Amino acid sequence: MKNRTFMRERVLPLFVWIFGLLAVWEAVSWWLLHIAKTPLAQSKLPYVHEVAATLWKYSSTLLKEGGATFGNAGVGFLIGAAAGALLAVLMSLSKTVEQLAFPYAVASQMIPILGLAPIIYGIVRDEQASRIIISGYITFFPVALNMLRGLRSVDLPAVELMRSLAAKPWAVYWKLRFPAALPGLFSGLKIAAPLAVTGAILVELMGARHGIGVIMLRNLYYGPSHTYMFWSTVLAGALLGIASYWLMSLVERLAAPWQPEFRPKGGSR
Repeated sequence: MKNRTFMRERVLPLFVWIFGLLAVWEAVSWWLLHIAKTPLAQSKLPYVHEVAATLWKYSSTLLKEGGATFGNAGVGFLIGAAAGALLAVLMSLSKTVEQLAFPYAVASQMIPILGLAPIIYGIVRDEQASRIIISGYITFFPVALNMLRGLRSVDLPAVELMRSLAAKPWAVYWKLRFPAALPGLFSGLKIAAPLAVTGAILVELMGARHGIGVIMLRNLYYGPSHTYMFWSTVLAGALLGIASYWLMSLVERLAAPWQPEFRPKGGSR
């Protein structure tokens, strides 16, 4: 019963949206080519079935290069998430730490990634390290901000009750604040995961040798003759971002199953 409800409420609407989007894409591509007579129409918006065929034909190459992108983005994501969570804990423990660190954390996000990526790549001169640094940089702030909100979302009476029972500070955090912070933490992780992939691809556009961004840039330079391959890399990059989001959603469901959105509707009283 639960599986049937999940399929009806979550999976079916998703497939309807995807099918509708692909149908609109195919229709607009046909209109540009046959009705509007747009020059080089297929280089602007190619047929989705041609892109899908190219995606399947070169799937092994895209998987290999996508693995390089996803692997480095994942390492940077984990490092950035750990650093953000640690800073959130320190800021929740001390107002002084928050007053010192938070303005700098906010200011760090004012630097455009498009400008920061070539600077990091120029300094490090290593594509893997650059992807990790940029992915960690992107992940750090949303995780720190959302987890800090979660740590401070605990009701004061609950904290006072723990203290009245002579609970140690670490016990208050472990048994009360950390569970309360999990929804906020995963909100930050789900925001940061696709952005970390995007950041890794951006670094690859700066002159890396491996990754989805490298194939994307190469086929963009080749022009209309490689349009389908270029769009295949765009879709592959989007799929990597979607996969990272879904992975965080799965981990959230396993780590925090008590959240209202994970409870079956109309369950037993």
